[in-house]
Amino acid sequence: MLRTPTGGAGNGTAGSVGRLVSIGTVLNLLRDEFPEVTISKIRFLEAEGLVEPHRTPSGYRKFSPQDVERLARVLRLQRDHYLPLKVIREQLDALDRGEQVRIPAPSPQGDTVVDSVLDPVLGVVDGGADRPTVARVGRSELLAAAEVDEVQLAEWESYGLIAEAEGGGYDVEAVTVARLVADLGRFGLEPRHLRAMKAAADREAGLVEQVVAPLRRHRNPQTRAHAEATVRELAGLSVRLHEALVRTALGVRPN
Repeated sequence: MLRTPTGGAGNGTAGSVGRLVSIGTVLNLLRDEFPEVTISKIRFLEAEGLVEPHRTPSGYRKFSPQDVERLARVLRLQRDHYLPLKVIREQLDALDRGEQVRIPAPSPQGDTVVDSVLDPVLGVVDGGADRPTVARVGRSELLAAAEVDEVQLAEWESYGLIAEAEGGGYDVEAVTVARLVADLGRFGLEPRHLRAMKAAADREAGLVEQVVAPLRRHRNPQTRAHAEATVRELAGLSVRLHEALVRTALGVRPN
């Protein structure tokens, strides 16, 4: 659930009235729903013309509630529908004109299907909760979502940063990994530099597996279901701890 800039819980819409806030506050507002979002990601989306924050006379960015909700909509379309930024920009422009647009999404077979409608007032509709969740994306969808080419993806795979799932296709989380690797690449960090992060992630995953392995082997279905919930919770805590440790090591303070 997206919080409003005033700190209250919202219904997914930031509201039409509210104060302007800093990019650090925007990051905090988005983090609950999008834990992987970073300040550099927000700046990148601005550079791509997907949001236009106000600028103070001294040049600082100030975001309105509408800016925050627009960013959240962009991130949802990337996460849930794997759309390239060019397509997202076109759809948001259509929404600004008051039009209703259809959202293409990749099917598990790699074909493109229309499964939702984006309404300028209601948001995503006609995407019923009972529709099947897309568990895999094809190679072309991954390339489009991450906005990279075949050569880059092949290099990432050679370093083990991304791997094709058993049976073909890529887990949807590979989309997030690809985007983050691409973002880091813009700062000069190459795949070979990221091997240590991958090794650390594998070790953290091993620790989580040790905790949940007995639960997964249990005969009770509810206990096995609890194991999966525990995995998600431990993964979230691990990500937050990793971020806090990196920030502490670099002496970075929250904005």
